[in-house]
Amino acid sequence: MKPLFDTVALIGVGLIGSSLARALRKHGLARRIIGCARTPATRDKLLELKLVDAAHLDAGAAVAGADLVVICTPLSTYGAIARTIGPRLKKTAIVTDVGSVKMSTLRDVGPHLPKGVAFVPGHPVAGTEHSGPEAGFAELFRDRFCILTPTPATDARAVERVSELWRKLGSRVELMDPE
Repeated sequence: MKPLFDTVALIGVGLIGSSLARALRKHGLARRIIGCARTPATRDKLLELKLVDAAHLDAGAAVAGADLVVICTPLSTYGAIARTIGPRLKKTAIVTDVGSVKMSTLRDVGPHLPKGVAFVPGHPVAGTEHSGPEAGFAELFRDRFCILTPTPATDARAVERVSELWRKLGSRVELMDPE
């Protein structure tokens, strides 16, 4: 089976990001997975667990060449991350996220993305009380909702690709207004 994405960059690889990495691997949905984490210990753990093919401290380096970028960090970090990754994004990249609040996501991320890059805000309604890369598991998203909140300006093909990703991970995808 051909992967849905060549390279996926995960910015933040705690419970949600590591579960995504495991599920991407399990279902063969990415040829390469790149991780971005703040601490050397986390980056080492990601490589030890074989969750990623490369691990970076710098988000800009992590997204270089990625087809899909998933921001999996606290909402308060989105603006700084978007400013860092914007100039390094591939012209045809898709950016999505896993945050629970969408209007601030649009406000904090959207203005920093270059023309041609599609932004498909998302929120998988899944999680546990555990955190960190060791806490993830590939089945976290199975039979859970994933809410996508594209704007009318969002590229429809990008919305469909992100929707397909979540469906292949076992989620039930719903489209909603960001508000």
